Amino acid sequence: MPTDTPGPHYQGDIFDIINDGWDLMVAHPPCTYLCNSGVSWLYKQEGRWDKMRDGANFFKKLLNCNIPKFAIENPIMHKYAVEIIGWRQNQVIQPWMFGHGETKATCLWLKGLPELQPTNIVEGREQRLHKLPPSADRWKLRSTTYQGIADAMADQWGNM
Repeated sequence: MPTDTPGPHYQGDIFDIINDGWDLMVAHPPCTYLCNSGVSWLYKQEGRWDKMRDGANFFKKLLNCNIPKFAIENPIMHKYAVEIIGWRQNQVIQPWMFGHGETKATCLWLKGLPELQPTNIVEGREQRLHKLPPSADRWKLRSTTYQGIADAMADQWGNM
């Protein structure tokens, strides 16, 4: 999917380049069918189970890549996705640990990397993203990585 964030971004099938000698991967795979917040839709929307299985198998394939260090980010997953993936997250972080006064549990699956250390714990924690009204870009707003978290990843893992 195209990005509106500046920088070099590969736009294509990750599995076309995943074995090209990378030593570090930070991935943000789609969570629509895997996240706990949407589990009830599995029973309400036709075809959702198949999409969930496809998403979980994609995620599992990322976990099984031959890259020595990675962090894969996603929200808390529902039990059906975890059953397919077979690996629960190593760490759960929150934006308020990295300078943003909000709550949004963000899970990290880590290999060859230490847990991300908080950089700026703030008060005033709000569940703003959870309360967003329906809109065409709600999914994008809810899936945006907070700059403080991205900065911590770059600072703590960038020279490993």
